Amino acid sequence: MGWGFIGPRWWRNYLHTHSFFEVCYAFQGQGLFRFAGVDYAVHVGDVFIAKPGVAHEIISSEKDPLGIYFWSYTLYERADAYNAPASGVDELLRAYLASPSVVSARTTAMLRTLELLTEEGTRREPGYLQVVEGLVIKLLLDTARSVVDTSDLCEPLPTPVRSPEEAVTQTIKRYLRDNYARPITMRDLAAQVHLSERHTARLFRKVTGDSIMDYLTRLRLEMAAQLLLDRQAHMPIKEIAQACGYPDVRYFTTLFRQRTGLTPALFRQQGGTRFFTSSPSLS
Repeated sequence: MGWGFIGPRWWRNYLHTHSFFEVCYAFQGQGLFRFAGVDYAVHVGDVFIAKPGVAHEIISSEKDPLGIYFWSYTLYERADAYNAPASGVDELLRAYLASPSVVSARTTAMLRTLELLTEEGTRREPGYLQVVEGLVIKLLLDTARSVVDTSDLCEPLPTPVRSPEEAVTQTIKRYLRDNYARPITMRDLAAQVHLSERHTARLFRKVTGDSIMDYLTRLRLEMAAQLLLDRQAHMPIKEIAQACGYPDVRYFTTLFRQRTGLTPALFRQQGGTRFFTSSPSLS
């Protein structure tokens, strides 16, 4: 999904969730990694892993500021996984997914791998993409080995975004999709991309043509529409509103009617409306 680093200074990225794995390596200082309500102290040389769907945050020490490398990726089961003999990589991957360990100091080779990745990404000499691919696989294997003791499988790299601005925008969109059910502030978003709140808002509008709030509102209401049309779940409207980030069901009803021309109850009764099928893409 992406990778980078944060220099040693005081910082905090506040409680949030991801739909992907986010792994951090502390190259300087110390801090606190809060994961699933448990606080872990992290120090130089530690790797710590935020797993999909679990709320977490990182808080740097003020006296000894934390510096980290970070990288993120998704993992999926191969379609033929259960029809073929399991490899060492398959066994490690399943053990990694099931491992309760989220912090480890068993990272002897990790720092050099990260330094090599940085060198290759900076120099971009002929063949650097092939070198990066090999180093990324090694980094994923080393991460899994640090918490379960075996081998790993990496995801195919996504198509690179065309500019740093698009990379930031994609990060914001991904954060909104992963956290739309929670209260979201500009402070939260700015902390994810390490920019000021004003710069974050301006950059998002420049790339997408939408304000962050417009995008978030559309995302929440489209998710609500899907839940309203789910005949198997048939959730009460109040629960749907809360699941989409609107604790006030009356406010949710007003927004939904403005967006679709129908109340949530009528939308469910009529099986949807054409306004949603013609809405802009949220990808």
